[in-house]
Amino acid sequence: MRTRLSGSVRQAIAEVFDHLDYKSLESVYCYEGGDEFWRAKREPCRRLGVKVAEVLIRKLSPGGRSLYVGAGVMELPALLAEALELRRQVEPYNLRRSEVTVLNRACRSLPVKFKTQDASSAAGRFDHLWIVSVLNDPERFPHLAPLSYGRADPVTFDPVQFQKERRIIQSIVNRCMPKLSVTGLVTTSTEEVVWIADWCHRHKIPYRVERRQFPTALVGDPICFVRIGVRKSKRRKVQKS
Repeated sequence: MRTRLSGSVRQAIAEVFDHLDYKSLESVYCYEGGDEFWRAKREPCRRLGVKVAEVLIRKLSPGGRSLYVGAGVMELPALLAEALELRRQVEPYNLRRSEVTVLNRACRSLPVKFKTQDASSAAGRFDHLWIVSVLNDPERFPHLAPLSYGRADPVTFDPVQFQKERRIIQSIVNRCMPKLSVTGLVTTSTEEVVWIADWCHRHKIPYRVERRQFPTALVGDPICFVRIGVRKSKRRKVQKS
Protein backbone atom coordinates (compact mmCIF):
# COMPACT_ATOMS: atom_id res chain seq x y z
CA MET A 1 0.00 0.00 0.00
CA ARG A 2 1.32 3.43 -0.96
CA THR A 3 1.86 5.73 1.99
CA ARG A 4 3.71 8.61 0.32
CA LEU A 5 3.65 10.19 -3.10
CA SER A 6 6.50 9.29 -5.40
CA GLY A 7 9.13 11.91 -6.18
CA SER A 8 7.89 12.24 -9.76
CA VAL A 9 4.33 12.99 -8.64
CA ARG A 10 5.54 15.52 -6.08
CA GLN A 11 7.58 17.16 -8.82
CA ALA A 12 4.57 17.26 -11.15
CA ILE A 13 2.49 18.96 -8.46
CA ALA A 14 5.23 21.52 -7.79
CA GLU A 15 5.55 22.28 -11.52
CA VAL A 16 1.81 22.79 -11.93
CA PHE A 17 1.78 25.26 -9.01
CA ASP A 18 4.76 27.04 -10.60
CA HIS A 19 2.93 27.32 -13.94
CA LEU A 20 -0.35 28.68 -12.57
CA ASP A 21 -1.25 32.20 -13.68
CA TYR A 22 -1.80 33.67 -10.22
CA LYS A 23 -2.52 37.09 -11.65
CA SER A 24 -5.56 35.73 -13.47
CA LEU A 25 -6.62 33.85 -10.35
CA GLU A 26 -6.66 36.98 -8.20
CA SER A 27 -10.14 38.03 -9.31
CA VAL A 28 -11.46 34.48 -8.85
CA TYR A 29 -10.42 34.14 -5.21
CA CYS A 30 -10.27 37.73 -3.98
CA TYR A 31 -12.13 41.00 -4.25
CA GLU A 32 -8.90 42.85 -3.51
CA GLY A 33 -5.36 42.11 -2.39
CA GLY A 34 -5.08 39.06 -4.64
CA ASP A 35 -1.33 39.39 -5.03
CA GLU A 36 -0.77 39.30 -1.27
CA PHE A 37 -3.28 36.48 -0.94
CA TRP A 38 -1.41 34.16 -3.27
CA ARG A 39 1.98 35.04 -1.84
CA ALA A 40 0.68 33.88 1.54
CA LYS A 41 -1.46 30.94 0.40
CA ARG A 42 0.37 29.40 -2.54
CA GLU A 43 2.90 27.26 -0.65
CA PRO A 44 0.53 26.22 2.21
CA CYS A 45 -2.04 25.24 -0.41
CA ARG A 46 0.47 22.97 -2.15
CA ARG A 47 1.94 21.56 1.08
CA LEU A 48 -1.37 20.83 2.81
CA GLY A 49 -2.81 19.55 -0.45
CA VAL A 50 0.01 17.01 -0.72
CA LYS A 51 -0.73 15.80 2.81
CA VAL A 52 -4.40 15.23 1.94
CA ALA A 53 -3.39 13.54 -1.32
CA GLU A 54 -1.16 11.10 0.54
CA VAL A 55 -4.05 10.15 2.82
CA LEU A 56 -6.41 9.84 -0.14
CA ILE A 57 -4.26 7.42 -2.13
CA ARG A 58 -4.27 5.07 0.85
CA LYS A 59 -8.07 4.99 0.76
CA LEU A 60 -8.61 4.53 -2.99
CA SER A 61 -7.93 1.62 -5.32
CA PRO A 62 -5.92 1.94 -8.55
CA GLY A 63 -7.91 2.27 -11.73
CA GLY A 64 -11.12 3.67 -10.23
CA ARG A 65 -12.99 6.89 -11.01
CA SER A 66 -13.36 10.11 -9.03
CA LEU A 67 -15.84 12.94 -9.49
CA TYR A 68 -14.67 16.37 -8.26
CA VAL A 69 -17.40 18.97 -7.78
CA GLY A 70 -16.32 22.63 -7.88
CA ALA A 71 -12.65 21.69 -8.20
CA GLY A 72 -10.04 24.46 -8.19
CA VAL A 73 -6.47 25.17 -7.15
CA MET A 74 -6.88 23.41 -3.79
CA GLU A 75 -7.80 20.14 -5.49
CA LEU A 76 -4.74 19.99 -7.76
CA PRO A 77 -2.52 17.81 -5.49
CA ALA A 78 -5.29 15.25 -4.96
CA LEU A 79 -6.22 15.17 -8.65
CA LEU A 80 -2.64 14.71 -9.77
CA ALA A 81 -1.94 12.09 -7.10
CA GLU A 82 -4.95 10.05 -8.20
CA ALA A 83 -4.19 10.35 -11.91
CA LEU A 84 -0.43 9.80 -11.75
CA GLU A 85 0.11 7.62 -8.66
CA LEU A 86 -2.96 5.39 -8.94
CA ARG A 87 -3.75 5.74 -12.66
CA ARG A 88 -7.30 6.64 -11.80
CA GLN A 89 -9.72 8.53 -14.03
CA VAL A 90 -10.46 11.92 -12.52
CA GLU A 91 -13.23 14.25 -13.69
CA PRO A 92 -13.02 17.75 -12.16
CA TYR A 93 -15.90 20.18 -12.76
CA ASN A 94 -15.83 23.94 -12.17
CA LEU A 95 -18.37 26.50 -13.41
CA ARG A 96 -15.91 29.42 -13.24
CA ARG A 97 -14.65 29.56 -16.82
CA SER A 98 -11.71 31.87 -16.15
CA GLU A 99 -10.33 29.53 -13.46
CA VAL A 100 -10.81 26.46 -15.66
CA THR A 101 -8.77 28.13 -18.41
CA VAL A 102 -5.88 28.78 -16.00
CA LEU A 103 -6.02 25.27 -14.53
CA ASN A 104 -6.13 23.49 -17.88
CA ARG A 105 -3.25 25.58 -19.19
CA ALA A 106 -1.11 24.54 -16.21
CA CYS A 107 -2.14 20.87 -16.57
CA ARG A 108 -2.01 20.68 -20.37
CA SER A 109 0.65 17.90 -20.45
CA LEU A 110 -1.05 15.86 -17.71
CA PRO A 111 -4.08 13.49 -17.65
CA VAL A 112 -6.23 16.05 -15.80
CA LYS A 113 -8.74 18.20 -17.68
CA PHE A 114 -11.19 20.52 -15.94
CA LYS A 115 -14.67 20.88 -17.41
CA THR A 116 -16.82 24.02 -17.34
CA GLN A 117 -20.02 22.10 -16.74
CA ASP A 118 -22.30 21.12 -13.92
CA ALA A 119 -20.93 18.00 -12.24
CA SER A 120 -24.33 16.35 -12.55
CA SER A 121 -23.59 15.95 -16.28
CA ALA A 122 -20.84 13.42 -15.50
CA ALA A 123 -21.63 10.01 -16.95
CA GLY A 124 -21.27 6.64 -15.27
CA ARG A 125 -20.47 5.63 -11.73
CA PHE A 126 -17.65 6.74 -9.43
CA ASP A 127 -16.13 5.18 -6.33
CA HIS A 128 -15.02 8.57 -4.96
CA LEU A 129 -16.79 11.91 -4.74
CA TRP A 130 -14.91 15.09 -3.79
CA ILE A 131 -17.17 17.96 -2.76
CA VAL A 132 -15.35 20.50 -0.59
CA SER A 133 -16.53 24.08 0.14
CA VAL A 134 -19.29 23.82 -2.44
CA LEU A 135 -22.36 23.39 -0.23
CA ASN A 136 -21.37 26.18 2.18
CA ASP A 137 -19.95 28.70 -0.29
CA PRO A 138 -20.72 32.14 1.24
CA GLU A 139 -20.76 33.80 -2.20
CA ARG A 140 -23.33 31.42 -3.65
CA PHE A 141 -25.26 30.84 -0.42
CA PRO A 142 -25.04 34.11 1.55
CA HIS A 143 -28.05 33.28 3.73
CA LEU A 144 -27.23 29.67 4.52
CA ALA A 145 -23.46 29.89 5.00
CA PRO A 146 -23.58 32.15 8.10
CA LEU A 147 -25.99 29.71 9.72
CA SER A 148 -23.62 26.82 8.94
CA TYR A 149 -20.79 28.63 10.66
CA GLY A 150 -22.89 29.81 13.61
CA ARG A 151 -22.67 33.47 12.57
CA ALA A 152 -26.24 34.13 11.47
CA ASP A 153 -27.70 37.43 12.70
CA PRO A 154 -31.19 36.79 14.16
CA VAL A 155 -32.22 40.36 13.29
CA THR A 156 -31.38 40.21 9.58
CA PHE A 157 -31.69 36.45 8.94
CA ASP A 158 -34.09 35.80 6.04
CA PRO A 159 -35.76 32.36 6.41
CA VAL A 160 -37.34 32.58 2.94
CA GLN A 161 -33.98 33.03 1.22
CA PHE A 162 -32.53 30.33 3.46
CA GLN A 163 -35.19 27.88 2.29
CA LYS A 164 -34.41 28.67 -1.35
CA GLU A 165 -30.70 28.10 -0.84
CA ARG A 166 -31.32 24.89 1.09
CA ARG A 167 -33.36 23.51 -1.80
CA ILE A 168 -30.49 24.33 -4.20
CA ILE A 169 -27.97 22.56 -1.99
CA GLN A 170 -30.17 19.51 -1.60
CA SER A 171 -30.60 19.47 -5.36
CA ILE A 172 -26.81 19.45 -5.87
CA VAL A 173 -26.43 16.58 -3.40
CA ASN A 174 -29.37 14.70 -4.94
CA ARG A 175 -27.79 14.90 -8.38
CA CYS A 176 -24.25 13.96 -7.35
CA MET A 177 -24.60 11.31 -4.64
CA PRO A 178 -26.41 8.75 -6.84
CA LYS A 179 -23.33 8.71 -9.07
CA LEU A 180 -21.33 7.24 -6.17
CA SER A 181 -21.06 3.48 -5.95
CA VAL A 182 -21.92 1.75 -2.70
CA THR A 183 -19.55 1.25 -1.03
CA GLY A 184 -17.83 4.53 -1.89
CA LEU A 185 -15.83 7.37 -0.42
CA VAL A 186 -16.78 11.04 -0.05
CA THR A 187 -14.18 13.72 0.63
CA THR A 188 -15.84 16.82 2.04
CA SER A 189 -15.42 19.54 4.65
CA THR A 190 -16.54 19.10 8.23
CA GLU A 191 -19.17 21.80 7.69
CA GLU A 192 -20.71 19.95 4.74
CA VAL A 193 -20.92 16.49 6.29
CA VAL A 194 -24.49 17.20 7.43
CA TRP A 195 -25.67 17.36 3.80
CA ILE A 196 -24.05 14.02 2.95
CA ALA A 197 -25.47 12.49 6.12
CA ASP A 198 -28.92 13.89 5.34
CA TRP A 199 -28.89 12.25 1.90
CA CYS A 200 -27.79 8.93 3.39
CA HIS A 201 -30.53 9.09 6.03
CA ARG A 202 -33.18 9.87 3.42
CA HIS A 203 -32.05 6.93 1.27
CA LYS A 204 -31.46 4.59 4.22
CA ILE A 205 -27.83 4.08 3.26
CA PRO A 206 -25.36 3.50 6.11
CA TYR A 207 -22.31 5.72 6.37
CA ARG A 208 -19.37 6.38 8.66
CA VAL A 209 -17.63 9.72 9.15
CA GLU A 210 -13.95 9.15 9.86
CA ARG A 211 -12.72 11.05 12.89
CA ARG A 212 -9.44 12.38 11.53
CA GLN A 213 -9.55 15.86 9.97
CA PHE A 214 -7.07 17.66 7.74
CA PRO A 215 -6.53 21.44 7.52
CA THR A 216 -6.77 23.37 4.27
CA ALA A 217 -5.10 26.60 3.21
CA LEU A 218 -7.66 28.35 0.99
CA VAL A 219 -11.07 27.80 2.56
CA GLY A 220 -10.13 27.16 6.18
CA ASP A 221 -12.63 24.33 6.70
CA PRO A 222 -10.97 21.03 7.68
CA ILE A 223 -11.40 18.11 5.30
CA CYS A 224 -12.73 14.73 6.39
CA PHE A 225 -13.71 11.44 4.77
CA VAL A 226 -17.07 9.68 4.77
CA ARG A 227 -17.44 5.99 3.97
CA ILE A 228 -20.73 5.31 2.21
CA GLY A 229 -22.37 1.90 2.59
CA VAL A 230 -20.39 1.20 5.76
CA ARG A 231 -22.11 1.11 9.10
CA LYS A 232 -20.86 3.16 12.01
CA SER A 233 -18.43 1.16 14.07
CA LYS A 234 -19.65 0.19 17.53
CA ARG A 235 -17.48 0.61 20.55
CA ARG A 236 -16.39 -2.63 22.10
CA LYS A 237 -17.48 -3.23 25.64
CA VAL A 238 -14.58 -3.98 27.92
CA GLN A 239 -15.33 -6.78 30.29
CA LYS A 240 -14.30 -6.26 33.83
CA SER A 241 -12.27 -9.04 35.32
